[in-house]
Amino acid sequence: MTLSALIFDVDGTLAETEEAHRAAFNRSFADWGLGWHWTREDYKRLLKTTGGKERMRAWQMDLPEGAPRLSDDQIARLHREKTARYGEILARGELSLRPGVAELIAAARDAGLKLAVATTTNLPNVEALSQCCWGRAAEEVFDVIAAGDMVAAKKPAPDVFLLALDKLALPADHCLAFEDSVNGLKSARGAGLRVVMTASAYTGDEDHSAADWSLPSLEARHLPELLRVALGAEPLDAG
Repeated sequence: MTLSALIFDVDGTLAETEEAHRAAFNRSFADWGLGWHWTREDYKRLLKTTGGKERMRAWQMDLPEGAPRLSDDQIARLHREKTARYGEILARGELSLRPGVAELIAAARDAGLKLAVATTTNLPNVEALSQCCWGRAAEEVFDVIAAGDMVAAKKPAPDVFLLALDKLALPADHCLAFEDSVNGLKSARGAGLRVVMTASAYTGDEDHSAADWSLPSLEARHLPELLRVALGAEPLDAG
């Protein structure tokens, strides 16, 4: 298999972002006086629905009869405010990359591999993470960005990975996808990609057996031989 590009999910894969997202949601809910508050258990359940606006719709579907509900326009406005708060959290440096991510991306770049993002989150969130963790614009870190606001259907649909492949102008068998969730795994598989899984804090109890590799982290000593060869033995030599 020729390996020409690595395609990364963002939330949970590049960084453990979900607690920052949950905090941003809860601060926004409080500002709106909704009386909503998502606990870790609430959010773990809601993550089975991909997309922030979609999670809010799923949440209010389970509210008691007579409880106030938001229109689609209100949900969109609230989500924009939440996205701004998430960006503020990251601008304060309250997030770091997961172990091995920075080294893997640097080694891939040195080896001449293309780098892409395929994520359900929106473009401003990708930009906020890139500025927080690399101090650089996302387009300076990644050759291609395919985000949830660019496609018709979010994960587990394959749309966002298909968009990334189209932008890369590469066939699926020349790329590897990196994911942390079962919805992401289904999405990448649907696009014909081989998948490397690294479960995150919220996805450790999911069934990832359909992945080609399930790793504890993206640190060099855990990477599959296929990736080691593509990157060159020296930068990934674990000793």
